Amino acid sequence: MNNILVILPVILPLVLGYASLHIKFENDKKCTDYAIICTAVNSIIVFVMLFMLAGESVNVFTFTDALSIKFRIDGLGCVFAGMVSFLWPLATVYASEYMKHEGKMQKFFAFYLMTFGVTVGLAFSANMLTMYLCYEALTFITLPLVTHSMDKRAEYAGKKYIVYSVGGASLSFIGMMLMLFYNSSIEFVYGGVVADGEPVLLVAYLLMFIGFGVKAAIFPLHGWLPAASVAPTTVTALLHAVAVVKAGVFAIMRTTYYFFGTGFLKGTWVQDVVMCIAIVTILFGSWSAARSRHLKRRFAFSTVSQLSYILFGVTLMTAESFKGSMAHMLFHGLIKIVLFYTAGAILYTNHREYVDEIEGFARKMSKTFWLFTLCSIALIGIPPLPGFLSKFTLATSAVAEMSADNILPFIGVCALMFSAFMTAIYLFEIIIKAYFPSKCFNDLHLDEVKEAPDRLFVPMAVISAVMVSVIFWANPLFDFLGNVAKGGF
Repeated sequence: MNNILVILPVILPLVLGYASLHIKFENDKKCTDYAIICTAVNSIIVFVMLFMLAGESVNVFTFTDALSIKFRIDGLGCVFAGMVSFLWPLATVYASEYMKHEGKMQKFFAFYLMTFGVTVGLAFSANMLTMYLCYEALTFITLPLVTHSMDKRAEYAGKKYIVYSVGGASLSFIGMMLMLFYNSSIEFVYGGVVADGEPVLLVAYLLMFIGFGVKAAIFPLHGWLPAASVAPTTVTALLHAVAVVKAGVFAIMRTTYYFFGTGFLKGTWVQDVVMCIAIVTILFGSWSAARSRHLKRRFAFSTVSQLSYILFGVTLMTAESFKGSMAHMLFHGLIKIVLFYTAGAILYTNHREYVDEIEGFARKMSKTFWLFTLCSIALIGIPPLPGFLSKFTLATSAVAEMSADNILPFIGVCALMFSAFMTAIYLFEIIIKAYFPSKCFNDLHLDEVKEAPDRLFVPMAVISAVMVSVIFWANPLFDFLGNVAKGGF
């Protein structure tokens, strides 16, 4: 059914964000209040649509019989849009405080709002052309956020970000054109649209996996992600936990399960190649995170590793592994945004950004480090917190795929175990330094250390509470994700 309301949460933030560039706000508070209200209203609209308009679609523009801009609310789109719409208003509240020392708030919140609309558009895309256009738009609309400070480091990070992202998108475009030439359809249909696939379509899938994988920070195309850590923490949290990197894994989910189809891909050489990419990235990211001394860069490399947990599940190409991938996408979003926000709180209130500079800080920032510890335990995968649930699902689905002819799932499980061990090392190092300073530590170093202000702490606390509450409704959530993994709602 053609329902124009489907594009409302896509268009509204774009219009409101652009309009905010031309509004003369009396002060910064008016600007931040505008942004908070707009994101909250749009999030409410999204959730109403997820419940009321599930399955609805709208054809915005038709180029040819095969090419059109079309949006539809389906199961996978509900998962991604729901995660984004829950986190965005809370992220805006955090940003309203944090951006006070970054300046240029009107410009920042304008692009922050518009990014929300483009991300929802990507979630609701009904075909590859629409998703590709939203994917490209996401790159360009987040560029001003990455380069917000406009110093040399930010300019370098922005150049790196645009080169990597546009280069990756170009590979995806080639894959889409090959698919259109040989298969004549680019619609998203669960199970894929390839009937009798040409061998060249396996190459097309590899190109699209690598292309979309740039935003998912696959090795060796991950370099833009740690470089982007120079951006304000509100931006890096957005890039590393919610919008950009999750757009990459979401696009690969769409490409694998709704475009090419696992029936065509499973058991081919390309499955082995993409699974190897995911496994190598898991190992590389966790090892690099342990070596980094900068807090935000450590979390950035952690994101590199954790994203490939999701991709490993996707490359297993089963309904159970797809369920585990979606679960980890949700849980990682909740957990990692809090970890980034704790790093931001330390930087904002105490001007420290290295692991070795936070010794004893838990004595003065007890609330912040309590949340950090809780989310660290969840990310490591210690039961019963959600990180364990998603990782366990991924591991068991990999075990189910093991055979004498295919040892990659076994290698993948070993990679997950190694990564969990390294995650414990690089997160517990921070916890131990903060809670248990060395014997020669002088408490005078903590005289000027302050707890995070409420506008930074409250969003972290709310997200952490929701993360923990997943324990109590894990069964219905996993039942829902299981239905989505089988093509339903």
